[in-house]
Amino acid sequence: MIIFLVSVLISFLTTFFITPYFMRFLYSAGIVGLDLQKKNKPKLPTSGGICVAFGVLAGLLAYIALYTFVPLFFPSISILIIDVIPLLAVTSSVLIVMFVGLLDDLNTRSKKVRTKEGYDIRVGFPQWIKPLLTLPAAVPLMAISAGVTTMAIPFVGNVEFRVLYPLLLIPIGTVGASNLVNMLAGFNGSEAGMGIVYLLGLGIFALLTESTGSIIFLVTFAALIGFIRYNWYPAKILPGDSLTYLLGSIVAAGVIVGNMERAGIIAMLPFIIEFFLKLRVRFKATCLGRLRKDGKLDPPYGRKVFSWTHLIMNLRAMTEKQVTILLIAIQFCFVIVMFSRIL
Repeated sequence: MIIFLVSVLISFLTTFFITPYFMRFLYSAGIVGLDLQKKNKPKLPTSGGICVAFGVLAGLLAYIALYTFVPLFFPSISILIIDVIPLLAVTSSVLIVMFVGLLDDLNTRSKKVRTKEGYDIRVGFPQWIKPLLTLPAAVPLMAISAGVTTMAIPFVGNVEFRVLYPLLLIPIGTVGASNLVNMLAGFNGSEAGMGIVYLLGLGIFALLTESTGSIIFLVTFAALIGFIRYNWYPAKILPGDSLTYLLGSIVAAGVIVGNMERAGIIAMLPFIIEFFLKLRVRFKATCLGRLRKDGKLDPPYGRKVFSWTHLIMNLRAMTEKQVTILLIAIQFCFVIVMFSRIL
């Protein structure tokens, strides 16, 4: 347990202390984005997912190193031997996704969003190519045949997928989760805040069920705690696609390695619902609201709802911070539902 806690602490400290340095570096390198829900739309450094990725990698590698080398130097200490191969596969997936997200943040151009104000936003790769770019992140998990090929399907029972699990379900899970998280974003602290909730929930769930995914979820949770200090309203750094891709791939990898697919699906339900809401307009709707003079947000499409954020803003006029808090509360409700399986 001490090694577990040390690894989580290393993840937090790494992200917390390197983020200010990356903020200056990204800004000076011109890797910036507009904070669109502010009156003056300030330019902020973006691609903050790199900072979180460094924390995750530091935590995972510290966990692997401590479990490997502590028995060598202290033979009298009895430590449960773990299989580091799945964790190394997850580490490889994190590196791949971080690289793809960074490229997406760099490959930006201006595009008009369908709102009355006609916001100029930065978009990266075309929507159709993003699943192809995140597909290689599934390869390390496929290579080690991660997970258990038997899954419990509601109303059907246990289904044995055999070779289809590594060849089909792992790629679908990795690509799907990575791109789902990317669909519900754009508010200061929303991506990190929701991530903190579902990663902590999945981490505790994994601990209670003695799943090996616990360290994967909790080191990422700790890294987000270190990052949200700079991303909370008013943000000093934007997460970028590098963070949303990273969080989705972490959920997929942890769920697959930890054999907790059902819990992962429940935790991701807000994003799955977001997918179907945006599918109605072929993913052309924005999550952003229309900024009023008093700083509050109006829904961009009137009473039409194509996102969780539209539903929230239709309740009444809210500030960006209030919308973020409600998104986090919605995520918390789904995490509670996830625990109903073992309570």
